[in-house]
Amino acid sequence: MSIFNRKMPLLSGEEQDLSEYEGKVALIVNTASKCGFTNQYEGLESLYKDYKDQGLVVLGFPCNQFGEQEKGADSEIASFCQKNYGVSFPVFSKIDVNGDNAAPIYQDLKALAPGLLGSKKIKWNFTKFLVNKQGKAVRYASTTKPEALKADIEKALKG
Repeated sequence: MSIFNRKMPLLSGEEQDLSEYEGKVALIVNTASKCGFTNQYEGLESLYKDYKDQGLVVLGFPCNQFGEQEKGADSEIASFCQKNYGVSFPVFSKIDVNGDNAAPIYQDLKALAPGLLGSKKIKWNFTKFLVNKQGKAVRYASTTKPEALKADIEKALKG
């Protein structure tokens, strides 16, 4: 199973073929603009800049399912990310990560890397999934700062 066998719209409305990320190391994050963890955008951008030439891609998926902390339209989210954090990694159109309307990529991620006690639910904004070149995923909590993932990213890039 590949989580990348689909196309999804970016904030710009342009369709992105996720198969372009096949064989790379991907850090996939459900984001929100009005969350206590929103400043993690800065760390995510730093990781992207530091490791993109080695094969890391950071993929942001805005979601409004947690405390309605991502109410804005795609254009507002794009403006916020660029203006406040200089985000240059791909950020996609707003999705659901839980429930009947959960985006297929998140259904796959939750199956690949269940949470605590096998939970399939995403608990909050900025839950992170690190997917290695072979498609294996590890889940990290919202509280895990992006910079704390450096060693795991470096290991995945070597593998």
